[in-house]
Amino acid sequence: MSAASEAIALRRYALVTLAYWGFTITDGALRLLVLLYFNQIGYSPLAIASLFLLYEIFGIVTNFLGGWIGARFGLKLTLYGGIALQIGALLLLSGLNRDWPMWGAIAWVMAAQALSGIAKDLTKMSAKSAIRLVVPRQAEGRLFKWVAVLTGSKNALKGVGFFVGSLLLASLGYQGALQALAVGLSLVLVSSIGVPANLGQLKRKPKFKQLFSKSQGINILSAARFFLFGARDIWFVVALPVFLRTAPPLGLGWSFTQTGAFLALWVIGYGLIQTIAPPLLRWLEAGRPPSPQTVQRWGSGLAIAPAGIAIALQAGWAAGPVVIVGLALFGLLFAVNSAVHSYLVLAYSADDQVALDVGFYYMANSAGRLAGTVLSGLIFQLLGLTGCLWGSALMVALAAAIALALPALPTAPSATATS
Repeated sequence: MSAASEAIALRRYALVTLAYWGFTITDGALRLLVLLYFNQIGYSPLAIASLFLLYEIFGIVTNFLGGWIGARFGLKLTLYGGIALQIGALLLLSGLNRDWPMWGAIAWVMAAQALSGIAKDLTKMSAKSAIRLVVPRQAEGRLFKWVAVLTGSKNALKGVGFFVGSLLLASLGYQGALQALAVGLSLVLVSSIGVPANLGQLKRKPKFKQLFSKSQGINILSAARFFLFGARDIWFVVALPVFLRTAPPLGLGWSFTQTGAFLALWVIGYGLIQTIAPPLLRWLEAGRPPSPQTVQRWGSGLAIAPAGIAIALQAGWAAGPVVIVGLALFGLLFAVNSAVHSYLVLAYSADDQVALDVGFYYMANSAGRLAGTVLSGLIFQLLGLTGCLWGSALMVALAAAIALALPALPTAPSATATS
């Protein structure tokens, strides 16, 4: 790649990444703001989980169709569309009336969350597909580094969003917080105007049936991704925040700000580990880029963390230190697993198929999040945080077992999409 071409690639990467960063802060803030607000006004864990069902369901649909849309019309359309829909979702949520009956409030929030789910996955698919298109096929080490920076920084900023959401809720109230987020995201939309219109657009328009035609590597990695992210969200989405807010002895009795700060620090730390995953794994793997065997080893180790936390809680150890230390270990191991997964999906993807493959892969990610969200509310209501942690250990074990079937990575160069 010439110096001029590399400068153009870096500029495109920066524009897409900055837009994704801005979106991510609002997405994290919205998630925690809605959860804490409805917990405060008395909704049960299962009712709170139901608020996010359409968010995850429409995320599945969006990932399935979004890659096809991006390949036909360019990634700028999907990036802009995602940000604009999120602004609409924020304004719609701010129109909620507390005096409405519960069924009306739930229906309103679910509809707004459906828009937010579409927005999140359009934006994520656009950002992650763009990296494959600005890194040469031969530069796999650079690809892993750039993927890790995007993914890690995204998760760190999602943690910032958790803190921003809890802080805005405490200072501006529910409606004021949502309106402030909508204004901030409007500025992000304007700032991303320099993204080229045809980024990721194929000269040969993909047929709809190509959505179903995937390589063995993409199919197996997608199945593993389903269980990996289900394993995180089964305790993280509903169970942990409600546990932190619930008064002792059933929880820790933390305030909005304490809960938001802890979740923010966890996600920020998780994101930072993802960012440094390339040098860490380069040292552990003797300079080689990640392989299918890498994800198999790290996946097996991850299952130990939630099982260990569950055992310690059942043995009567102090809940606060066990949860804090145990989830820090889970976050470290999960971050490396997620970074390797995010690299492998791009390594398995051909350049002329990348938006389609990434969309399909993150469809599995959204399906895992949906399963984890429902199970988080249901299992926590029936069995508490310990039950959710045992469910997490089982799902991690299934993800590692599925990864055993991953094929070797392709090495031959492929055709390049229009950029």
